[in-house]
Amino acid sequence: MNEARHLAQLNIGRFRYPTDDPHMADFMNNLDLVNGLAERSTGFVWRLKDDSGNATSFRPFPDPNMAVNLSVWESVEALERFVWQTVHKRFYGRRPEWFEYIDGPHLVMWWVPAGHRPALEEAKERLEYLAAHGPSDHAFGWDSVPAAQLWKTARCAAPRGQAA
Repeated sequence: MNEARHLAQLNIGRFRYPTDDPHMADFMNNLDLVNGLAERSTGFVWRLKDDSGNATSFRPFPDPNMAVNLSVWESVEALERFVWQTVHKRFYGRRPEWFEYIDGPHLVMWWVPAGHRPALEEAKERLEYLAAHGPSDHAFGWDSVPAAQLWKTARCAAPRGQAA
């Protein structure tokens, strides 16, 4: 019998401006909307958040402008539906307005036992592993998940020709 498992994901971005800068207003003003939609989505399990209800105060990287989003979903399909078939897609498409280009992976996914809430250190390790070793069972991206189909057709064009 297989142990129940969920999908953990970490995505990172380096803010172009301070979060209180007018250039960041659309992003910051819509965090509650997008995060609330995630939490109401079928298949959502958990997300990292601070007292404000979002994760913008977490800074697990040496770069103080690096933002993180860490969540757990019941399946790849549940995460994929939220990312590509909700208003989230519109904001994802606007990421170059708010985030700088990152050389290397900005998203990592991995399987966790149902009920596990990954710590930021665990998530960072998975991202670093993916960057150093490429996709594996330990850490992977959209292109390593055969069941993931929406990202292939619904994703927005990535900056500088990089895969989203």
